Amino acid sequence: MKNKYYNNAFIGNEKITASFSDKGELLRLYYPSPDYRQYTDLFYVGIKVNDSNIIYLHDDINNTYKQYYTEKTNILNTEINNSYFNLNIIQTDAVMIDKNIIIKKYKFKNNNTIDLKLNMIAYSKVISSFNNMAGGICCDDALIQYSHNFVYAIMSNQKILSHQLNDCERNINSGVIYDKDYIGMAPDSAISYDLQTLKPGEEKKFYLMICLKNDDVDINNIEKEVKEIRSIDVEKELVKIKNYWNRFFKKHDTFDFEKNAENLLAQISADKKYFDKSKVDKIRKVYERTILFMPLLINEETGGVSASLEIDEQRDKCGKYAYCWIRDAVLMYCSLQYLNFGDNIERFYDYFLKVTQSSNGMWEQRFYTDGKLAPCWGYQIDETAIPVFGIYTYYKYQEKKKGKKNTAFLKKNLKVLEKAMKFLDKYTDNLLGKKETNDLVRAELEKEYNYDLRDEIYKHPSYDLWEMNEGVHLYSLSAIYAAYRSMISIYNELSGVFENNRLKQDDIIILKAKYEEKMRDIKKYILENLVDKKKNVLLRNTKDELVDISVIGAIIPFGVFKPTEKVVKNTIEQINLTLRTHHGAYLRFQNDSYINGNLPWIISTAWMALYYNLIGDKDSAFKCLDYVVKSATDLGFLCEQCDYEKNEKWVIGLGWSHAIFIEMLKRLLFNF
Repeated sequence: MKNKYYNNAFIGNEKITASFSDKGELLRLYYPSPDYRQYTDLFYVGIKVNDSNIIYLHDDINNTYKQYYTEKTNILNTEINNSYFNLNIIQTDAVMIDKNIIIKKYKFKNNNTIDLKLNMIAYSKVISSFNNMAGGICCDDALIQYSHNFVYAIMSNQKILSHQLNDCERNINSGVIYDKDYIGMAPDSAISYDLQTLKPGEEKKFYLMICLKNDDVDINNIEKEVKEIRSIDVEKELVKIKNYWNRFFKKHDTFDFEKNAENLLAQISADKKYFDKSKVDKIRKVYERTILFMPLLINEETGGVSASLEIDEQRDKCGKYAYCWIRDAVLMYCSLQYLNFGDNIERFYDYFLKVTQSSNGMWEQRFYTDGKLAPCWGYQIDETAIPVFGIYTYYKYQEKKKGKKNTAFLKKNLKVLEKAMKFLDKYTDNLLGKKETNDLVRAELEKEYNYDLRDEIYKHPSYDLWEMNEGVHLYSLSAIYAAYRSMISIYNELSGVFENNRLKQDDIIILKAKYEEKMRDIKKYILENLVDKKKNVLLRNTKDELVDISVIGAIIPFGVFKPTEKVVKNTIEQINLTLRTHHGAYLRFQNDSYINGNLPWIISTAWMALYYNLIGDKDSAFKCLDYVVKSATDLGFLCEQCDYEKNEKWVIGLGWSHAIFIEMLKRLLFNF
């Protein structure tokens, strides 16, 4: 598989997520979840015009490109102009809502003065494995690529002109493919269609469909389905897709951006240096794309959220992105709650957290979005603390939004929360050097927990937020501090639920007192070990003095320190001296070596915006928002890292970046 580091656009439905290059090339095709599995190694579409060699639509020296979405949808359009033949092509890509079928519509227009005879070729290579080889079969005017547990069928409503199931690379560039066999054992195959002659000024439409099936596949029974797919009225389906996404957008457009855009412009008119109508339009574009992009990362069955669509399967540059980190998902949902993603949020808390929690109460580093454990390289204690904070945050938001308490939500998650708190207790007791002296309590603990290696993970050093350093970290301790505070509040909210259970009431009184003491002990530990006494600044860990943006977590969202405390002001000044770049954006930390370490992060810059807004410094907050907006792609996607002046971006379409952008809008501009 070739390196494909830059997904530029995304389409999908509840089961399919697909990505495209800025020239319309299909890069990745995930099914039945946004992180597993990926089927497409390559998918090239080309045309042979008159006697030419193949002209690849996604890459030709004579092609120019323009890409855009149909308004408020996940229907992607790529306009291709071939200057050599004066041929205009509009490629439209979308996924059907009620069937797992990708639609690829092509509209050709001959702007030349001569006739253009067109043959169209689709060249597809699927990804399988050494133990599960893929082959191809051409039947019923469809190219069916298959393996033991999947079918990848490509077809049109037109008849196939020719096909090739073996050795396609040998002659594909000539634009002429041929094969005597109807079945082959290569993973790459090609089919061609005769589009006949396009006269000057004439337009013609052509449709391709890609159908995906897995697990319950029987290749012998696919013929009937192929016939049904070939008879689909594509234009009607595109209208259905458009209407579905328009309704979806309307449901989740809680900021009512269209209505409030004029007021928004007036609100920030004093900041003409940073904002004008074009900037507000860009903010709107990122806002709209966030609403439409996030469902393509969410597993609808479990609520699990993929950090991004994968960008580096071979791990040439990174450790892969298409996984669900518990921490990332919770923090994303803390922002997405403002956009009516409550169904996904509750599914995540009610199902995903339960099936992924270890028996000892902790959560491992990362999972597939279906809840299965993904490859990990260590544990992060904040991944266990942040769900407690997240559940209470969501509960309070819903109470404010609906005007009533939903203690049933807290109660049904209480067992998960209490298991997590037991693990946090063991971690903090070990860290703070406290030992349980009550023999009866100790005996009960030992009965409940077998102290083998796995049950002593709490003694192991934890990785930090960035997963690069093991040790004791301010961000992690702040998350634990917030978990204790949240759990006290949860018990307060549930006080009436246990009014007839005296034993539970007594337990809660004891636990609340213990958690209050834990909060004091953690704060004391931080002041003694994670504050530079000479400079009076916060330290990121107990091992070094490198400046790190993650220390802001102690202020927002976890609230260990107030934003106006002297140690916080000193820390912010130090961050500005060391991590702020020349265009006002922020790096993660000093000496960051990841992807060369020289690109500002959206999360870092947004974090600073949230801090500045907290202290009432709107000017500095707007400067940060300005950078984030400038860094967005033309389609409205946010990346992980960006230098917009050099047009350098990494991980286009990062879920956390989009979520924290919503947090910025909510706090800086919409004030609710």
